[in-house]
Amino acid sequence: MGAETGAEREWVAEESVLIDASPETVFAAVSDPRQVVRWSPEVFRVWVRDEPIEEFSRFVGFNRRGPFVWFTNCEVTVHDPERVFAFRVMSFGMEVALWGYRLEPVGSGTRLTEYWQDLRRGSRTAPLVSLLGRVFTGTPPARRAALNRAGMRTTLTGIKAALETPADRPST
Repeated sequence: MGAETGAEREWVAEESVLIDASPETVFAAVSDPRQVVRWSPEVFRVWVRDEPIEEFSRFVGFNRRGPFVWFTNCEVTVHDPERVFAFRVMSFGMEVALWGYRLEPVGSGTRLTEYWQDLRRGSRTAPLVSLLGRVFTGTPPARRAALNRAGMRTTLTGIKAALETPADRPST
């Protein structure tokens, strides 16, 4: 495994979908991390440590891909109703990523953008946390953005389907 540079891998990824639901309804879904279990191809359980979920709330995400299982500690960094929900991901006390959702009203619906920023560069622990990420998730750093983008498409498709089906909408 050679040295990694910005030219060899992507550090940011995002995907968007237009949902026929209000920003209030969409925000209610994406701002409760426990709901992502319904839509994510990796997250299989979430334990919320701090209620209510707001800025600085913490939660633990349990993830699985094939034979690989891992957990991450997360802290909400932005909780701006109907606009942005974001959280910082840590593993073994080291920064891993920033994940979030941006909401934009479009007519009677909402454009929902899921985004990810890799935070594993620029610090003295970056090589270690990248190595741990590969060991625990089975994903080489150069493939991380593409894999996350595919997962985002699956997640966003699931959110759209759930929120456009009235029986599945969260109460707002």
